[in-house]
Amino acid sequence: MAAMVVGALLLGGLALQIASPEQFENENAQGARSARFVADALNAALAAARNPQQTLDAFAAGLGSHEAIAFVPPGSSPQPNAAAPYRGNIPAWFTALLQVPQLGSTHPVRIGAAHVGDIVFSPDLSPDIEEKWFGFLAIAASSSALMLLAALSVYFTTGTALRPLAELGAGLTRMRNGEYDAAIPLAGPPEIRNSCAEANQLAATLRRFSQDNRELLRKLVAVQDDERRELARELHDEMGPLLFAIRANATALAEAEGPPEPGSPAHGILSAAEALQLANRRVLEGLSPLYVTELGLMASVQALLRNAKSQAPDLSLQSQIDQRLNDLDGLLSQTAYRVIQEGVTNVLRHAEAWTMSVAAAIEDGQIRIEISDDGIGLPRNLVFGRGLTGMQERVRALDGTLELVREQGLTVVRCLLPLDHAVVQ
Repeated sequence: MAAMVVGALLLGGLALQIASPEQFENENAQGARSARFVADALNAALAAARNPQQTLDAFAAGLGSHEAIAFVPPGSSPQPNAAAPYRGNIPAWFTALLQVPQLGSTHPVRIGAAHVGDIVFSPDLSPDIEEKWFGFLAIAASSSALMLLAALSVYFTTGTALRPLAELGAGLTRMRNGEYDAAIPLAGPPEIRNSCAEANQLAATLRRFSQDNRELLRKLVAVQDDERRELARELHDEMGPLLFAIRANATALAEAEGPPEPGSPAHGILSAAEALQLANRRVLEGLSPLYVTELGLMASVQALLRNAKSQAPDLSLQSQIDQRLNDLDGLLSQTAYRVIQEGVTNVLRHAEAWTMSVAAAIEDGQIRIEISDDGIGLPRNLVFGRGLTGMQERVRALDGTLELVREQGLTVVRCLLPLDHAVVQ
């Protein structure tokens, strides 16, 4: 639009440059003819007068200070063929643009053969130049006003269309991030409104699918926990007595023949039975941590940390466990314990850390769990293993988040679990 306005002004200036000289000539042609007529009449009157000089003086006095036509005595240095100079405040570039022609004329006055002066026609072009200047300013002002109005119209028109597009883009971004509750306002042209309505319907469908998926994940996690508890019960009820019987019989056999010596079959049987009992206990703990049900989450986590300390005596361990965690329901309590268990296990196995901190608390309607260590950090292309992948699925089933990050020289496992589906006393 600005280019159009500038182009219009340039075209207007070109038109002035072409048409102005002819207009000046046409507007002052009558004045030039009048000057010639005055000179001819004066010369005729002087030729017929008895006292030509007196007649000339009377004519000069009667002519006065007329600006366009004047009598110039000899020796007054008249400017033949020149217009009166412009003495206004109009820029010089504009007067140069007009290309003002030479409109003045000089007509000699004689008494007999003597040259006694000139009738000089020197038109004042100031009014004409000012008229064209104000016309040019009017064109520039009207063009600028039109440009401003057009710009405002385009601004509001495009704003009316772009604002709904921006809201549609923001809504699609929320959908990409898994936020389906905020509806996109229906505004703008019909095409955009239709697109917003379709996006809202898509969000409703995705929200329903997401809820169904979470319900399926919850059921899957619940079924897995039930299967683990059943498997743990069978191992405890079946394998436990058998391992105890093997160890008892091996002890009785060894006592009958004397104390078992290292490397003897009896000593090997006793060592294998003890190792099997320890392995069976670890499997039972992994399948179904009974501490959570019997002692509560806080005591179970503390027992887990004591066990970790026994496995890594040089590890400096700090913990902050909220007592209110004991009042959570079973599924949420089991998930919180599993997340802490997996985080502590990864530190012991892979971190090579000197310090570890475990924090679990209820804040702002959610459970916040953080396990941090000062170990070797994360690999460049981190891929969740089986343990973290399983924890992530359990957390997603409860609408939570699980992330593994590196912050301020520490590796942090951070988990947030909403309390919407939990029971807290």
